[in-house]
Amino acid sequence: MGSKLKNISLIGLGMVAGATAMIQFDAIAQKNATASLPLEELRQMADVFGLIKSDYVEQVDDKKLLTEAISGMVASLDPHSAYLDKKAYKELREGTMGKFVGLGIEVGMEDGYVKVISPIEDSPAFKAGIKAGDLITRLDSTPVKGLTLDEAVKKMRGEPNTKITLTIARKEEDKPIVLTIMRQEIRVQSVKSKVVEPGYAWLRVTQFQEPTVDDMAKKLAAIYAQEPNLKGIVLDLRNDPGGVLPGAIGVSAAFLPKDAVVVSTNGQIPSSKQTFYAKREFYAANPLNDPLSRLPDAIKKVPMVVLINSGSASASEIVAGALQDYQRATIMGTQSFGKGSVQSVIALPPEKNTAVKLTTARYYTPKGRSIQARGIVPDIMVDEYPDGDGLNGLRLREADLSKHLSNDTDKSAEVKAQAMDEIAEERLIAAEKKRKPLDFGSKDDFQLSQALNHLKGLPVKVSNAKPEVRNEEGKQAAPVKDDRKDNKAPPEKIDTNK
Repeated sequence: MGSKLKNISLIGLGMVAGATAMIQFDAIAQKNATASLPLEELRQMADVFGLIKSDYVEQVDDKKLLTEAISGMVASLDPHSAYLDKKAYKELREGTMGKFVGLGIEVGMEDGYVKVISPIEDSPAFKAGIKAGDLITRLDSTPVKGLTLDEAVKKMRGEPNTKITLTIARKEEDKPIVLTIMRQEIRVQSVKSKVVEPGYAWLRVTQFQEPTVDDMAKKLAAIYAQEPNLKGIVLDLRNDPGGVLPGAIGVSAAFLPKDAVVVSTNGQIPSSKQTFYAKREFYAANPLNDPLSRLPDAIKKVPMVVLINSGSASASEIVAGALQDYQRATIMGTQSFGKGSVQSVIALPPEKNTAVKLTTARYYTPKGRSIQARGIVPDIMVDEYPDGDGLNGLRLREADLSKHLSNDTDKSAEVKAQAMDEIAEERLIAAEKKRKPLDFGSKDDFQLSQALNHLKGLPVKVSNAKPEVRNEEGKQAAPVKDDRKDNKAPPEKIDTNK
């Protein structure tokens, strides 16, 4: 793949976990780690530490050296493990609660600049007029070129009611645009919904946060109040990067039979070998209150379509995989990101204001499928637009990330982003820049319209693309079993005897 799209990855400002989060918060396990310490290597590390202190060109703070050593050790494991300093840990906790302080934009990197993927609605960035596709070239007086994405994100973060000046390059403008924006607390609404036409509703989960299950229950109750005889519902998980595990379990539990298996995990330590069920204790923040208990019984049987794409990762793949395994919903769209690992956030003593985000397990669908580096294959493949899938098919996937975990149940099931030469890629990028940004849930949402057609038993315009599986060397691997349903098939219903 060419260099440009390889560098584009969604990271919400204030969401340290970025585009592929599946988070559990754990207390640190007190273990006897000293018995197997590699003393020779530790002595070598101490020698290097001493050499830097004595011979480096200038003085280096002890704490900085040790913190960077810890950070490098954890980061070397896989793309999703990380050491979290005090600020990063605080931001992660805020993000899972659906709030953070910043500008309110989703960003990536392109040609060394920060590219705006999307401004969050009603955020300071949105109100200031920042648009998708803008390139941020300066942060106050600091040029962006030369900064990593993480460094740029940190500069855009800050305390509430403090200002930052952005210099922006916009394609249709001849001169740079300079905007001064006030940082504010951003509250992200993780669940959106509406009745799109009589009898049919759209429910979108943008990220799995602590309030998600409660918010979803309220949205579904409002839908049924408006449409008591609901004929079909579209659960939209496109570009949903993941989040907290209870959110994924609760969303699944709303539609699955009581006590059904939602997901299982397996790792090295006993606590990572677990099975999670559609039970209140696995998703409710308050053990005395079940937010799903107020939903009508009809929600368990209403025909469903789940929309996914290559930006659907982790927690959203858990939901799609569970609903697919039980044949509770038809999965539609394009193959998902392929992140099938769990990160536990473990606070470090003594102050417990820093933490390690450590990959501790892989997760599996109810039928035991590992999604790691493969993703969910839709039952019906539908492109994002009537004329093709745009940039969606070229987006970075789990299998493209350096040091990613392998799929332990199918070693050949590595789905990488589509390979394309530089010239073809440039043409596609140029064409996509002219296209109006897609507004999920709008009348122009092609995949949503096809989902509604499917729910009504009408013909669906399917994608010409086939699910593509590549091995770690990028070569074509064994083909994915193509079990997609006929495009005129009626919505599937769950077999409650399973």
